[in-house]
Amino acid sequence: MNPYIQYMYSYPHKTAYRQLSGVSLRDYVHLLKGGGHGMYVHLPFCQAKCGYCNLFSVTGQSPYDVETYLDTLERQCIQYAALLKPEKTVFSELVIGGGTPLYLSEKQLLRMFGMLRDYFMFSKELEIIVETAPNQTDAGKLDVLKRAGVTRVSMGIQSFQDEELAALGRRHRAQTAREALHLLQSMDFACVNVDFIYGIPGQTVQSLLESLKEALAMEPDEIFLYPLYVKHGAVLEGQGIVPDSAQAYEQYLHASGYLRSSGFRQDSMRRFVHAAQAGQRAYAECGFGTSLALGCGGRSYLGNLHFCTPYAITRDTCLARLAEYEQTTDFTQITHGLFLSAQEMQRRYVIRHLLILPGLWLERYEQVFGSRALEDFPQLRTWMDSGFAALHETDRGTFLALTETGMGLSDALGPQLISPQMRAAMEEWERLQAVGNG
Repeated sequence: MNPYIQYMYSYPHKTAYRQLSGVSLRDYVHLLKGGGHGMYVHLPFCQAKCGYCNLFSVTGQSPYDVETYLDTLERQCIQYAALLKPEKTVFSELVIGGGTPLYLSEKQLLRMFGMLRDYFMFSKELEIIVETAPNQTDAGKLDVLKRAGVTRVSMGIQSFQDEELAALGRRHRAQTAREALHLLQSMDFACVNVDFIYGIPGQTVQSLLESLKEALAMEPDEIFLYPLYVKHGAVLEGQGIVPDSAQAYEQYLHASGYLRSSGFRQDSMRRFVHAAQAGQRAYAECGFGTSLALGCGGRSYLGNLHFCTPYAITRDTCLARLAEYEQTTDFTQITHGLFLSAQEMQRRYVIRHLLILPGLWLERYEQVFGSRALEDFPQLRTWMDSGFAALHETDRGTFLALTETGMGLSDALGPQLISPQMRAAMEEWERLQAVGNG
């Protein structure tokens, strides 16, 4: 079994989305009534496109270009705020992603946070999460984050080996990452998370463990381990790089074992939380949450309606989407997305719970959907028979969770739950990309 088929961080993937017509946010804004909602702000700017990156990001943008984007973002805020005001919408989570959000200057960051506070209501217990990169992390920008109330900062280090960073097409050096992480830790944020990649060409188990050991010495609250993927449109694809899945899996086994033995609780294939941060991971229902995205490239979830700008990876397509966004006059019109059927909502619910601890609460599933998960998805019993999943009795009831082995195979197991309809749509997108690149 190839352990690395697809990262199932959400379902369905954006490549399954298609053009929509006659759909307005006005008809769905009631789902954002009251509190408990999420907001995502996408800042698509980067210093350089990393070799493995298949996210929406653009490079080479000037301060004027960023200001133009912020002007557009403010127009979107004004239109959304007018719809949300009657619903008395209160956001409890704010995620600032990219791109590299700290590509913005201090003044631009202040403007962004200011406009969000001006146009929207946030809860007193607001969680604010921001992504950064070593080259863009300095004391002035971190001070802006601190004053804005940021609670979690996630930094993509990927490796403390310069040769491995070069192989990935990263623009920072290991020493820059060390200095940035030291600075970040000195600011006393509630949670600091660092990301690392395994399966890098030339990487060994020893070099990966050396990077992790160095990271642990700086006491991050969480560590995320990501396998290297090279997808359509990524720079490494053009270089003919094909990750060695067997080598990557061996590295994963050593790295995950090392982190667990070093006092980290493994919540998913990727996420490792220091024991000091929390005890047993609490159950949190997901799959039905509402989240509204601002900016070009962010994804919104409103009931069974998921929407975003069309998926883009290459520089030309990302710049084209960015231009379309900045030329938009009515942001309340939803033109690209997907309506999930009841069956697809069930799949989403299972995928969202099963790939992270404590797993899928079977009694709750039956209460929500009126059927039994193990009957709706016979594949789950196959996983149990193969030792990839197991039942656990708790005070709440019975949970189905991935075993340690199953967790390491999440990127192979999760894709087995993709419906034939979504798979066909995703494969069609891939075929079109292959033709376009041919």
